[in-house]
Amino acid sequence: MKDNVFIGGAGPDYTDPQGLSLGYANRHGLIAGATGTGKTVTLQIMAEGFSAAGVPVFLSDVKGDLGGMAFAGSPDGKLHEAFTRRAATMKFDDFSYGGFPVTFWDLLGAQGHPVRTTVAEMGPLLLSRLLGLTDAQEGVMNITFRVADEEGLPLLDLKDLQAMLLWVGQNARTLSLRFGNIASQSVGAIQRQLLVLENQGGAGFFGEPALALSDLMYTAPDGRGRINILAADRLMGSPRLYATFLLWLLSELFESLPEVGDPPKPRLVFFFDEAHLLFRGAPDALVEKVEQVARLIRSKGVGVYFITQNPDDVPEDILGQLGNRVQHALRAFTARDQRALRRAAETYRPNPRFDTAEAIRDVGVGEAVTSMLQEKGAPGIVERTLIRPPSSRLGTITPQERAEVIAASPFAGKYDTAIDRHSAHEMLAARADAAAREAEAEETRIEQDEGLSPQMREFSQARRYSGKKVPRSTARSPRQSDSIGSAMTEAVIKELRGTTGRRIVRGVLGGLFKGR
Repeated sequence: MKDNVFIGGAGPDYTDPQGLSLGYANRHGLIAGATGTGKTVTLQIMAEGFSAAGVPVFLSDVKGDLGGMAFAGSPDGKLHEAFTRRAATMKFDDFSYGGFPVTFWDLLGAQGHPVRTTVAEMGPLLLSRLLGLTDAQEGVMNITFRVADEEGLPLLDLKDLQAMLLWVGQNARTLSLRFGNIASQSVGAIQRQLLVLENQGGAGFFGEPALALSDLMYTAPDGRGRINILAADRLMGSPRLYATFLLWLLSELFESLPEVGDPPKPRLVFFFDEAHLLFRGAPDALVEKVEQVARLIRSKGVGVYFITQNPDDVPEDILGQLGNRVQHALRAFTARDQRALRRAAETYRPNPRFDTAEAIRDVGVGEAVTSMLQEKGAPGIVERTLIRPPSSRLGTITPQERAEVIAASPFAGKYDTAIDRHSAHEMLAARADAAAREAEAEETRIEQDEGLSPQMREFSQARRYSGKKVPRSTARSPRQSDSIGSAMTEAVIKELRGTTGRRIVRGVLGGLFKGR
């Protein structure tokens, strides 16, 4: 079955091979079922099948038990007898144990290669979603990105964004004339949310070197696709960061990859575990964006598979695009559960041999109700399927084993050291220092003039300003961005009308920017 990913045995005696056609694997899919029904094993055997076919895979290790895919299963394991018996039942004669090429990644940088992106690449829409901002606060975020772009201030990490927000807040009156009201309360609320994100470990996600998407699409020297595993067990403590990162990754793949139409096999298969976190409380605009990406990324050769407990967790418009489905058992203890069960059954092409709703309710652990796309992309008849045993190790690995896999990775050392380039934070700090120096020079000149007689003070001021050009009405007015760029200096000098004011402004600007 070179052109299929073998899922398991179907039919009355489980000997009818049930597979996922590689040619339709980019039509997306769904793995659903209650806790403890076998979704993780299904994810593991599908990732193995894609890897064996030369297709790279990206998946999240939510429970910390998928690292064993780097190592072969053991004939001495406690599940060996059950696995061999299951393989014999479905006549899976090629069953054997073996490990797969695995790359570990981690947004927190502890259990894999660090994953980073820049604030600019994340963009204001996804960043606002990550921070849970209101519409007004999202507007301020958009203004901040716009001004940073016009002023040539790169937004790479959180301190760049924090410094830029501070500058926007200080120059709100000037900017409001062009962009509309910028409330200090909105700026403060965004800064507080950034602080929360920083305390949750999210600061390490923003910066450089940024993740190169091509590194997720490697194949091993033997032709197998690499299985990219994102360590997400600790990340689940920040579910919004987890969901936003995966959505960002999907969006970047969509924007970066060229059109390939319907390839003989996908370029990458992307598994989105705990998919309900993406849609829970998401605004309509975000759901529409996910739907658009899911619909169009197929032509880029990327297959997306959502993993969740209940199909109802996925919006109907997106669910309708998921052609390949593996449905593990759904519990139906309440009236609501029973309605969900019936809705799930109605989405399958019926099989005259059994009732689909009853099958979804009654399948045991290691079994599932499956439906795969057939010729010309038509949905296949629903089948009750015994899932094949995995070849790689089930369960967790030791820290030493993980360290060995990371050290042997082709990306070892590439992302380990963060790079702090000259960006918005440093540029704004330099502007503040220049403003402070000019203010101090002006203060010194004023203090010197105060010690002179009125006649000498007038002579000194006339000599100081005699060399300055006086703008004429025919002169070209400066560009608006130049005006915005010099707003900080002008604001500082304007405040220096008294000794107390001069010292306060210089102290605040110098202390804030130098101390950061």
